Amino acid sequence: MSMKNISVSTGIIPVGQFKAGLAKYLRDIQNSGDSLIITQNGKPAGVLVSPAEYDDLRQTKLFLESVSRGLNDSENGELLSTSELRGELRKERIKKLK
Repeated sequence: MSMKNISVSTGIIPVGQFKAGLAKYLRDIQNSGDSLIITQNGKPAGVLVSPAEYDDLRQTKLFLESVSRGLNDSENGELLSTSELRGELRKERIKKLK
């Protein structure tokens, strides 16, 4: 996943300008995939991203959290052998079928 760059000249707008052109900005991010920083009183107040970009960010976050949990488990000695892992996966599949 690679996050799109934000253009300083067009990718940062005040909230009033955003409100006035809401439909245009939504259309623009869906077409371009670029993000939009919305400011309030001169400070960043929010970021608008396309649905695809949001999905990518969310999947990346979930993946990194999973890797972090795995590393922590490994450091704490919480490991499964291959046969134990297969048994756990088998149990989960059976639960889903019920």
